[in-house]
Amino acid sequence: MRIDLHTHSTASDGTDTPAELVRNARAAGLDVVALTDHDTVSGHAEALRALPAGLTLVTGAELSCRLDGIGLHMLAYLFDPEEPELARERELVRDDRVPRARGMVAKLRELGVPVTWERVAEIAGDGAVGRPHIASAMVEAGVIGSVSDAFTEEWIANDGRAYVDKHELDPFEALRLIKGAGGVAVFAHPMAVKRGHCVPESAIADLAAAGLDGLEADHMDHDPATRRRLHGMAADLGLLATGSSDYHGSRKTCVLGEHLTIPDVYEEIADRGSGASPVTG
Repeated sequence: MRIDLHTHSTASDGTDTPAELVRNARAAGLDVVALTDHDTVSGHAEALRALPAGLTLVTGAELSCRLDGIGLHMLAYLFDPEEPELARERELVRDDRVPRARGMVAKLRELGVPVTWERVAEIAGDGAVGRPHIASAMVEAGVIGSVSDAFTEEWIANDGRAYVDKHELDPFEALRLIKGAGGVAVFAHPMAVKRGHCVPESAIADLAAAGLDGLEADHMDHDPATRRRLHGMAADLGLLATGSSDYHGSRKTCVLGEHLTIPDVYEEIADRGSGASPVTG
């Protein structure tokens, strides 16, 4: 089985519609794919309607969190999307995305970058506007060569010159909400240092003690040594270790299935999730 548990569609900052994403996942030879748009479940229904024969969809979301001033992302799988507490927090995060993006555009313009809010909004379309949309506008303007080049301290990384905070969950509260909605929680790209500061290993141990299920170890932003370190840490803490592409369509260079989760780990995630079930086309 080929299993990719982290992808994005136009419901947030990917370039494939949810229907295109599941079709492309099957064409790429995947057996299981998770749709984990940022702070939203709005792409799930379309993905389910378009689900190709033989492909299993795991519904999820990537939740924006912050701990001691450091941003992090929590992948939530198979939770009940109607559970009111978690739904309310997702809405608060989504509602804060527009003023936050406007603030970053304003800072970039102060730095001499010729991007406009109107163009960023056009790129985002109906999706949850985020930094990749701003980065795409910067690429169009010729300021940087690729979307990833924007995620530096010079521009819009977590400590960047044009960075603006948004409403984000405390990760311990996120764990409580995910579990309360019957979901499974995996810390996304926990050592992606190229994105900015990462939480210390002691914080990961504290999250594990609070109910974290797993670490996304195999990811494009982790070098081989970091992947080995995370697999070892997961084993020491009794956590699952996953692998995923973090696919964003044409907005990033990664491809579907670039990193994979082993079947035993996927089956454990499916067993632990009680708010929703994987669906096979």
